[in-house]
Amino acid sequence: MQGKKLNILVVDDERVHRYTLCSLFADWGWECSEADDGVAAVAAVQSQPFDAILMDVRMARMDGMEALRRIRAINPAIPVIIMTAFSSVDSAVAAIKQGAQDYLTKPLDFERLRTTMEVAMGHRRPEEKKAPQGLAISADMKMIGQSQPMLELWQMIAQVAPTTATVLITGESGTGKELVASALHHKSERADGPFIKINCAALTETLLESELFGHERGAFTGADRRREGRFVQAHGGTLFLDEIGETSAAMQVKLLRALQEHEVQRVGGQETIRVDARILAATNRNLEEAVQSGMFREDLFYRLKVVELEVPPLRERQGDIPLLTNYFVDKFARQNKREVKGFTPDCMDLFNRYPWPGNVRELEHAIERGVILMRGDYLDISVLPMALQRWAGLYEEVPVEEPATLKEAEKALILKTLEETGGNRSEAARRLEITRKTLLNKLKSYDIA
Repeated sequence: MQGKKLNILVVDDERVHRYTLCSLFADWGWECSEADDGVAAVAAVQSQPFDAILMDVRMARMDGMEALRRIRAINPAIPVIIMTAFSSVDSAVAAIKQGAQDYLTKPLDFERLRTTMEVAMGHRRPEEKKAPQGLAISADMKMIGQSQPMLELWQMIAQVAPTTATVLITGESGTGKELVASALHHKSERADGPFIKINCAALTETLLESELFGHERGAFTGADRRREGRFVQAHGGTLFLDEIGETSAAMQVKLLRALQEHEVQRVGGQETIRVDARILAATNRNLEEAVQSGMFREDLFYRLKVVELEVPPLRERQGDIPLLTNYFVDKFARQNKREVKGFTPDCMDLFNRYPWPGNVRELEHAIERGVILMRGDYLDISVLPMALQRWAGLYEEVPVEEPATLKEAEKALILKTLEETGGNRSEAARRLEITRKTLLNKLKSYDIA
């Protein structure tokens, strides 16, 4: 990345003026791209990164004010300097309030232009106003976004939450399915009751049965006292069954009975216990395919899928990335007592273009790492995880020797897949076509926690 020329986007509907400025920038050792109006400027920002934008206010198809608003929604880290005639200084001041870095009056003073551009690109000040964090179901939900997919999801949550319907929450790993479950509970009439969660993929079948239904004293080795299960603990509230697609056939039968009859039996006991808990379930698997292949019971599938809510992957809600990045950088800066003024334009551009296989969780972990490792005022690509650095072309992968044994090859493949998914183990298991439990066991055998 060293030696990279600064790239400036000049936005002006006067071709001669654009030519003059680009020639001037070339003399200063900068690269220059051109756009003849706001529409072209927005398209340019969507297609490549820029270190700064110099933009006129009055243009034909889209003026500078509207273009500024849209550019900041795409990449708020790019400093934008507004050009205006003396008669339009009020517009320039309004642009500053909307997030422009500075403004210059025409005809431009080239010495002041260079100083202004260098200050903007080298010493960008922190935003005076944080970008709005979008809508949220409640203050503690941390559901951030304003994209159409998220607005539609929130509308469904608001409609379904007050009902008693069982809800199946689907979506890729890292999209925030647990947050949706939490929102459904807290917006329901059971909000004052318990919200009990259990990850069905994290326990063996025997332990899962005990966790869900409880056990009597002496039911198995180590059961030195009676224990109530999660169904009973959730009485009067909500029970969230995460990773429901990873349950065994035998467990699916017991879950179906509990859902149909609203009653459970402790392991090792004969007493039938009535329970009143709303059931929410989540999975990153395609349960319809699992039903067709015989891996998941059809009757349980339809019992769970009274209402289905699908959480969109991050790549389908990229307009929310600036909001999410602002939220996470503020969160981790406070936790780690760091001063973070923002992101470099290249870093924000990478965030906007990267496909995020690990979704919001991967973005969160990338920013947490970046905040901890950054040395300057601005978070840049060099402190992000290697998977993002490779994707950006910053880091070249060093060739390694071919694994000598099948076990070594398996380990190398698993570790590479984990790196590609940003450490998301559920997504890595899906790509490797093994269960999450199998993946965890293999990692344990490699002495990887």
